[in-house]
Amino acid sequence: MRHCLTTVFLLLPCLAHAWNAAGHRLVAGIAWQQLSPPVRVLIADTLGRHPDHHRWQARAKSDHPAAIFVEASIWPDDIRNDPRFHDEDREAPTPPVPGLPDNARHRHWHYIDVDRSGRTVSGQLEPRLNELSLLLAANHEPARLAWALPWISHLVADIHQPLHVGHAEDDGGTEFALENPFNPRQPFSSLHRYWDDLPGPPWLRGKRLDETIARLVAEYPPPTAGNIRQWRNESHHLLASMVYPETAGTLLPIISEPFHHRAKKISERRLVDAGYRLGWLLERSLGPRVSRETQ
Repeated sequence: MRHCLTTVFLLLPCLAHAWNAAGHRLVAGIAWQQLSPPVRVLIADTLGRHPDHHRWQARAKSDHPAAIFVEASIWPDDIRNDPRFHDEDREAPTPPVPGLPDNARHRHWHYIDVDRSGRTVSGQLEPRLNELSLLLAANHEPARLAWALPWISHLVADIHQPLHVGHAEDDGGTEFALENPFNPRQPFSSLHRYWDDLPGPPWLRGKRLDETIARLVAEYPPPTAGNIRQWRNESHHLLASMVYPETAGTLLPIISEPFHHRAKKISERRLVDAGYRLGWLLERSLGPRVSRETQ
């Protein structure tokens, strides 16, 4: 039995990303709907200055500002494997990327791991999101704003993924192995990976993305706005009774049909909450700037 469990763990992916690409696109797409036309123009102009703007165009197969904004939200995950960037806590800095004020990967920005009382043990998600929110409202350097927008879009989504405010003892669910009969291609997974993939296939784009966004906003009402600490606390609260499967499988805890149905609903609710809140945050931060610049 011990040998079998060890084999399972070796087969599990070792990196935690947060919502997969579909999740980040859904959040950004819902956020875009909350923005006024002047703020959309400002965001489009700002992202147009980003050195990876052409990559987002190619991936989206579109130059529409909404499609670019959606693809930009995945950028903080994309750079994890990009040789232009470096892991600042274990690698020497790579040469500066023209047009960017920072080319560190900032892996620790994507999460916080907490103890059973909710005290932060590791990770920087909450404080970095606070800093980026302030930067968005106060900074007028085009390059820094172009760098910050993908980060803030991404991290607002991350803080709504329950296991990105996860337990330190199992590394945010990455060390919690399970059986998942709802994914025959990967019947063994980590709990973290299971939750990451709930939003749908990572290639979700275009018409199907738009249809999914329309369904979600029709099915789930807007959340309260809250603040970053509240968003963190909501995710932490879900850890207590909603996130971990309790049904025993052959070797490992198994995802039951009732658990899977409930997890899908929770993930959809969190994606919608993140989307509305990201849109409101951007409108609140950038709207006054647009008004001042057009006076």
